[in-house]
Amino acid sequence: MTTVIRSVWWAATIPGHEAPFDTAHLRVYYPARPDGSDRERLSGVMAADADGAPYPVAVIVSGVNVGQEAYRWLAVRLAEQGIVAVTYDWVGTLFGGLHGITPGVDLDAARPEGYGTRPTTPSLRPVLDALAAMTGPVAGLLDLNKVALIGHSAGGTVALQSARFVPEVKAVATYGAHTMVATMLGWPAGTVLPAQADCPVLLVAGTNDGVINGSADRYGEDAATRRDPISRTFDEALPDRGGDNALVRLAGANHFAIVHPVDHTAARAFLDQPADGDPAAHRELLADLLGTFCRMHLTGDQASYTEWDKLAGHDGVASIQRR
Repeated sequence: MTTVIRSVWWAATIPGHEAPFDTAHLRVYYPARPDGSDRERLSGVMAADADGAPYPVAVIVSGVNVGQEAYRWLAVRLAEQGIVAVTYDWVGTLFGGLHGITPGVDLDAARPEGYGTRPTTPSLRPVLDALAAMTGPVAGLLDLNKVALIGHSAGGTVALQSARFVPEVKAVATYGAHTMVATMLGWPAGTVLPAQADCPVLLVAGTNDGVINGSADRYGEDAATRRDPISRTFDEALPDRGGDNALVRLAGANHFAIVHPVDHTAARAFLDQPADGDPAAHRELLADLLGTFCRMHLTGDQASYTEWDKLAGHDGVASIQRR
């Protein structure tokens, strides 16, 4: 039987930011149970399937200037696996006084005197509080004590740097992200910051990522000689967690493999390398990896551990490391 996935909208105010740049617009994807009622017909809103409740939640934290629609495919796939998925757009202040879609970066919290004292993104707490206050089809059906963060690029970086300050977070997964920090914030060149995550972490990277090397000078490094910062994050920023932490490389995938469709009018896809292989196959494998990892650590579903071991041997996995 096909699972019907629907979505509803909500909003969160980000404290400390001036209007109109103080609002995140959320979209919440959930398994639905159509009932054919007049209410459903007239509103377009379907009831949630309460049989799977309470649902664990995955908050997808976007890359800079990547709109939430780009992650809709992933949100739907997660909801099909019984995880309510949340995306959000926050148009706020970027580096250099520019404005755009941001996961939210508190620069002072990322400086040497501030790092490790608070989250580097101010968006996570308001988003979770907004979910707790939601009315509509998912009200009362979310397990907000079982939350995963799934971050792409800069969204992955702030997720890694912020998770332990949000105790509801029980797992963090990232794509194309690391904790190397910019020299402009006062750190020595090539500094990898310790992740602020007291939970299992999955780092996923594509072997054809062109964006990360295209940013090497931001970190005071030479792209031709540097060691991959995602590998360094796995080795230096994460503790040994008895195999629960993992680094997976997807063969032929690029930095924007998690995005569909890629919007070439915004963000930095122009820095990326072409993908080798079928991008749809990369997304399929990525959704399986992320969903299985979340189910393992949010629900303890035993079948997901077996699925994880099978995925490790998938032809599309170039390598996997665990610690």
